Amino acid sequence: MSSLISCVSWCDSHSLGVRLSAHLDHRVKRGVAARHPEKYVLDDNELARVSALAHIELEDARKELEAAHKAAGMMGRGAEGEEADDVDEDEDESAWVDEDNDQIDNDVSMEVDGPKKPSKPASGDDDLAEYNLDDYDEDDTMPATGPFSNIKGLTYYRNNDEDPYITLKEDEEDNEREELEVLPTDNILVTAKTEDEISQLEIYVYDESEENLYAHHDLMLPSFPLCLEWLDFPPVTSPSAQATSTSPAKQFGSYIAVGTMEPEIEIWSLDVVEAMYPDMVLGRPDKTAAHVPTPLGTGKKKRKKTKHRATSAAYHVDAVLSLSWNRTHRNLLASASADRTVKLWDLSRDPTISGEGDEGQGALRSFDVHKDKVQSVQWNEKEPTVLLTGSYDRTVRTFDSRAPDAGVGAVVGADVEAIRWDPWEAHGFYVSLENGLVLNFDARTLPSDLSSPSPARFTLSAHDGAASALDVNPLLRGCIVTGGTDKIVKVWNVNEDADLEKRQVSLVISRDLGVGKVFSTSWSPDDPLTLAAAGSQGKLQVWDIGANAGARKALGPKLAEAGRMLKEKTGGGIVGVASDDEDSSGDEADDE
Repeated sequence: MSSLISCVSWCDSHSLGVRLSAHLDHRVKRGVAARHPEKYVLDDNELARVSALAHIELEDARKELEAAHKAAGMMGRGAEGEEADDVDEDEDESAWVDEDNDQIDNDVSMEVDGPKKPSKPASGDDDLAEYNLDDYDEDDTMPATGPFSNIKGLTYYRNNDEDPYITLKEDEEDNEREELEVLPTDNILVTAKTEDEISQLEIYVYDESEENLYAHHDLMLPSFPLCLEWLDFPPVTSPSAQATSTSPAKQFGSYIAVGTMEPEIEIWSLDVVEAMYPDMVLGRPDKTAAHVPTPLGTGKKKRKKTKHRATSAAYHVDAVLSLSWNRTHRNLLASASADRTVKLWDLSRDPTISGEGDEGQGALRSFDVHKDKVQSVQWNEKEPTVLLTGSYDRTVRTFDSRAPDAGVGAVVGADVEAIRWDPWEAHGFYVSLENGLVLNFDARTLPSDLSSPSPARFTLSAHDGAASALDVNPLLRGCIVTGGTDKIVKVWNVNEDADLEKRQVSLVISRDLGVGKVFSTSWSPDDPLTLAAAGSQGKLQVWDIGANAGARKALGPKLAEAGRMLKEKTGGGIVGVASDDEDSSGDEADDE
């Protein structure tokens, strides 16, 4: 069984009242996820929405979604009748015994104690004669005695809801509501998992106080997922963005954007369980001929090569490799693709694309700033119109989305794996590379001409192999985490000298978390010493590095500077999903 997690994302939790005035923050606090997620409802409005998004007939949508919804509702229940797994076709039906003849559903009286009558042969109606049913209602018989003497007056009810004498009913909906409840103190994580060629989003709940991580629900995906991005803006095609007679349109929510091997971008609501279709699909044209690779030649040596797909300004024509949501202009989403373009999407605009994408359809803008696959893209939080991109053409670019031709960049010498703006300074950013290096740049010193040298402020040899994962701590200045194909997760401490010209970098802690090759690492938005990692083994691990004495000592001064209390932790600090054959508490020795 092959399984991997290609990416993991913390959901930026935030209470509504605080978020209205502070959505410029890189990470916000717990509480944005709906406390009681809604169940997916298949009504006429939903069918009409799905039909418009999928470009299929309404009747086809009704049949397919009703079948899928019915199948989802039957999950976990045993099949009955001819579809039952335990049906033996060779079994002799004459040997069957009907044990469920509903006889218990009716009032059954017990035989009155008394002298037995002689038995008669069991033929026809004579086999019931011994019970003297003709005289059953006469009162001249001897009254029954004993503990069951009043059994005749009792009534059997199928369940407690039918019994008028029981006031505490068993409400399955309330029980399910309680099981799906997400507390304001819980963190939500989303992973993009593929197992045996089946891809899905898995939504997890992490309770820090109990050190508990468990799966909440999942959503099926049509293609291999490559990237995730959380956002709180309800897309215009989302049911929650539509006002009804009983409720106004929502201004905030909890959504996850997914980029896959397909050119489209799907946006799903995390507050709806058992959803059958995303709330929005970006970049889906009616004609998909542009998605089919065109051979470069017919010779044997050229058979495996293909021409670059003809790009379009309205939509991607190849896999979506990275996504970034603009936390200031909340309706904007940026995407990077293997088609060598970066596109800007307006989530408040109808995403329908007809033909080749006329003006006003599809992407808001398209940027051709690279000569090869664009691996990563990110908005600058402090300069919300500025984008940072990294590519397989071994360059990074930063430019204002209003004037992309005036951007600057740097040659990095290897394929870019990940990029991150430093949330503590508007002009600084990190780049991780395929050769295992991590570079730090100052955008103010970069040239506009890539033929000019562009030295990094510092270079860190982080991993033996590709440095495939990178994240900057939003709560502790100068603290980063990297992960590599060498299966190691490392935390680094970056200290600035007094002259602010040089930086000292030291390794705080490193560990093999058992996730295989590390594909994604991400800091918690609430706890400065907690991070999540996932990779080629298909496992998600949450690691509290505060359980390590060396990490507490190295990062203690920065915690105090940030006004954070240092929590004493026991155990190894690693929390995974509990299973039958392993302990998820991570009771490993403390790495002191």
